Amino acid sequence: MEIQAKTALTIAGSDSIAGAGVQADLKTMAANGVYGTCVITVLTAQNTAGVLDTFEVSPSFLRSQLDAVFCDLPPCAVKIGMVGSKPLICTIAERLKFYRAKNIVIDPVMVSSSGVRLLKEDALGALSEELFPPATLITPNLPEAEVLCGQKIQSIEDTERAARELSQKFGCGVLLKGGHRENDANDYLFFRGVGEWLCGERVQGVNVHGTGCTLSSAIASNLAKGYPLTKAVKRAKVYLSLALKEGTLLGKGAGLLDHMFESFGEFRE
Repeated sequence: MEIQAKTALTIAGSDSIAGAGVQADLKTMAANGVYGTCVITVLTAQNTAGVLDTFEVSPSFLRSQLDAVFCDLPPCAVKIGMVGSKPLICTIAERLKFYRAKNIVIDPVMVSSSGVRLLKEDALGALSEELFPPATLITPNLPEAEVLCGQKIQSIEDTERAARELSQKFGCGVLLKGGHRENDANDYLFFRGVGEWLCGERVQGVNVHGTGCTLSSAIASNLAKGYPLTKAVKRAKVYLSLALKEGTLLGKGAGLLDHMFESFGEFRE
């Protein structure tokens, strides 16, 4: 018997070692029971030690990729990661509006974990103005949120205020990730005027390459399956914690998550 699968689209950069970016997103989507499609914004030459080089696709080719996906397999949810530059952002925004895309989750990738800038200087304004307003959720980490709100975030009160202000400013939900704190992995979700702390276990170890990509694509996967936002985020956090625990010590730098630790199990429900 044929089953009509739910689909999710990732719009992001390519990672040579498949631990982050489009490759991690597709593995995450498969593990979470949806069919993943992809549109590549930037090719990266990278490994566990860092990003060596990048090569951005043209806006016209990006548009062709988006049209190819939406005309044949319109996604039930969209995850957006590394977008590179203002022309690419504007192209993405125009096409998403044209196709009336829904359930948009944005991981605002600005700087790699090794310190390489992945978002051009002129692109932050376009990201905020063109892509955040139609999004369902943005998932900044603490450093990214500090850039977006223009202030330091050091306390619980700072976190709650920043998430609330960003949500009000951009008109979307905000999951402010606490992974950069030392003692916990608690995130703060602010959505439709209501804030909630989502507690998470801090997994000790070095398997941290691609955690932001994985979380956002897992959230998008659950939204594609029809889960409400808060439930989608909670399920994604559990999935990420287990993928971290099962991570593999490959490479010379940051370890890799095991996205397919449970190919057939509760996360495919």
